[in-house]
Amino acid sequence: MIKQNIYLGDNVNIDPTTSINNVDIGDNVKIAKNCSIYGGPENLLEIGAHSYVGMNAILNGFVKKLTIGCHVSIAQNVNIMVDSGPNASAAMQKVFPIIKQPVTIGDHTWIGAGTCIMPGVTLGRFCVVAANSFVNQAFPDYAVMGGAPARLIRILTKSEIEQIKE
Repeated sequence: MIKQNIYLGDNVNIDPTTSINNVDIGDNVKIAKNCSIYGGPENLLEIGAHSYVGMNAILNGFVKKLTIGCHVSIAQNVNIMVDSGPNASAAMQKVFPIIKQPVTIGDHTWIGAGTCIMPGVTLGRFCVVAANSFVNQAFPDYAVMGGAPARLIRILTKSEIEQIKE
């Protein structure tokens, strides 16, 4: 693989076992071991400042834009993808076409371990995704979601939102 388009902010810490390409990573980001993080030459994968990516995460933004906000916490074994389908079979693609859609993760969102986020998902700011969730739809700011497929568990309370804003 040709390494290209790698833009790193100040104080970025990336474990040497992690692979990155076509990325724009903000200040003070930490990326743990064995991650695969890549955008495409035409659409750099963005990770906002002060975010964390846990070990074994796969952030696939090659064919469409993948945007991770600031202060986002991504736990271990998370898979975020902008495309999905039977890549190796043109015959199967006639029935199950490859889905290619951008993904956006809002600022201050917390994604639990083992979560899979599918193409076309937008998560608002201050969201919480329970561990081992399968997220295939959008959720608004302050949403707490979980399950397979993920469903809305609740919206943060007024008191919780006030605490966050202090």
